Amino acid sequence: MSVTGRTVLLAGATSASGLAAARVLAGGGARVVAVGRDEARFDAIRSLNEQLADQGRDEVRLEVCDLTDEAAVAALAERVHAGAGPVDGVLHLVGGWRGGGGLAGQIDEDFRVLERSFTALRHVSRAFDADLRASDAGRLAVVSSTAVTRPLAGGANYAAVKAATEAWARAVAQGFAKAARDAEQPLRAASVIFRVKSLSGLEDALAQGFADLFASAADDINDTVVELTDRSL
Repeated sequence: MSVTGRTVLLAGATSASGLAAARVLAGGGARVVAVGRDEARFDAIRSLNEQLADQGRDEVRLEVCDLTDEAAVAALAERVHAGAGPVDGVLHLVGGWRGGGGLAGQIDEDFRVLERSFTALRHVSRAFDADLRASDAGRLAVVSSTAVTRPLAGGANYAAVKAATEAWARAVAQGFAKAARDAEQPLRAASVIFRVKSLSGLEDALAQGFADLFASAADDINDTVVELTDRSL
């Protein structure tokens, strides 16, 4: 198996990681749906689409959606199904950093901003759960942080949200496994955690790591953590 011919959704695609993932996945023959909150921030992917068109490849489909809005995500799923069909993969890239100031600096405003990434994951994973289970190679991947294993007072808000993200991804993995057992079918869907210290400079490695999940058996990768470092390159 490979990513070729797969429909993959990038949640939070207007970042540098989103551009790298769109480039790697589209270059590998996937049908890519890039989702972002701000249409103005799609310029880099629009430029990528010009390159893909020159190469005779399918362009990346652009979708504007507030992923923290459950109803908006449901409407997004309807549009994606109508235009691109069922989804085989979801790469969750919604994130960000706010911290510092020790424990006293972990203010509620910062936590609420960070919490949006977790809320988005909840909505997106639920909206496309049936698609991933039905695919012969459904893949969900989230980006977490090494802060989960060594949380610091100045990053307590961030580490707490990332820990919740990992717990949710592992729950998705259990759901995949249980559904396969209940149906007496082999496991075909997998949920994977990519854990990084910082994504800066690792955008291409993350993109390729996600693409490579489609070449691995679900039994081998479901409910696993991939430590992504410079040494992974």
